[in-house]
Amino acid sequence: MGVAIVISPCICCGRLFNYNPHRVPSMVIRGEREPVCQDCIDRANPIREANGLPPIVPLPGAYDAIEDGDL
Repeated sequence: MGVAIVISPCICCGRLFNYNPHRVPSMVIRGEREPVCQDCIDRANPIREANGLPPIVPLPGAYDAIEDGDL
């Protein structure tokens, strides 16, 4: 068994990044879940906290490769 890497653009900044599709933070846009990169999470968290919202904490392995059988 091998590993799989999912690569697509971040819905916020458009930068390509790799992630685990089952763990990556995402936003719903037009009814579809779209992935958000770690840099955008890092930029959003101070704003969220300043507005009394909890920070977004990605799940462990959110930006790692996954076993290809787990897709």
